[in-house]
Amino acid sequence: MFNNNWTGFLSFFVFLLLAVPSDAFPKRKGNGNNAATGNTGAAKGNGAAKGAAAGAATGAAAAGGISLATDGSTILDKTVTINGLEIRYKISAPADQFTAESGVTGAAATAGANGTAGLNVLLHGDGGQSFFDFPNQDVQNNLMGVVVLAPDPNLFWGGGSGLDRTDGVAHSAAVNTLIQQQLSQDVAFDPANVFFTGVSGGSLMLSGFFVPAFGAQYQTGVELNCGALSPQVPVVDAATMIANTKIHFQSTQDELALLQDAIPQAVAAYEKLATGAGLDAATIGTLQTVDNTPNGGGHCGFDGKGFVSGVQLMATNYANVMGDNASGDIAGIGNVLTSVVGNENVQFSSAT
Repeated sequence: MFNNNWTGFLSFFVFLLLAVPSDAFPKRKGNGNNAATGNTGAAKGNGAAKGAAAGAATGAAAAGGISLATDGSTILDKTVTINGLEIRYKISAPADQFTAESGVTGAAATAGANGTAGLNVLLHGDGGQSFFDFPNQDVQNNLMGVVVLAPDPNLFWGGGSGLDRTDGVAHSAAVNTLIQQQLSQDVAFDPANVFFTGVSGGSLMLSGFFVPAFGAQYQTGVELNCGALSPQVPVVDAATMIANTKIHFQSTQDELALLQDAIPQAVAAYEKLATGAGLDAATIGTLQTVDNTPNGGGHCGFDGKGFVSGVQLMATNYANVMGDNASGDIAGIGNVLTSVVGNENVQFSSAT
């Protein structure tokens, strides 16, 4: 009887470990504890760390190849080396938009040629869950989906841990090179229509490093889900970037304690860039918006339920937030496009 009970307990424990989303929160390297709650979140954090390892192993085993997206598009999974970093990425697009070099059946595009559709490039959170889920794989608002895996042993965008992203400069440069030099060899896209999505740690790197360094090249938009940093590097051509980039900060009421100071600071920092560039309040309110209405789902739980489904909700409604004629309406949340002006000091009700 003892052996049977012990076997059942071990099976149940392994199930719990694997059930926790692997990038459910920004982590401190070498410590599985929830970075926001410290020792009080140890059980949850350690489970997430083990889940991250399991997710990474599964993803590595399935690396490469061609598959079908949920909307019938074709997904190409590929790995290249950029600036000495191994970059794995997925592209979801209609088959005829891929190049012959991609190996996709039905490919009709010429390598290096521009296409008519843009891209929505997503950077996942710590542990890589959203890379493997690929929540933006459906072609939406004339944007094809791209998701990129962090070139870090722990799958942290920007490396480091917590809010200290020590490899943010190198990782951002690699993402920029991927877009500017590699992706056109795989798929035809409009280089003037490349948008970005961040999830948790991915949002930290986008806001802290990528947008300041490269935002002026793209002049499109970035959705920062459940995470944000003030610029950590000099802002290149700040006036051009801030006047032509739409930025939406999306969080929850019960955000991680680690991020409850960082997000309002980032909101204020980007608004300051806009006022410094001479933009008036109305223009800033059109370009920069913030919302943290959702409650009950924790970090990234925008649907009030959990991480994975919350991230998917925002991805499914990307056009409603970032599109030219965005309504701002998201089912279960309401209108999320609230101007940052007068709302810089984002308030949270609790921490997870």
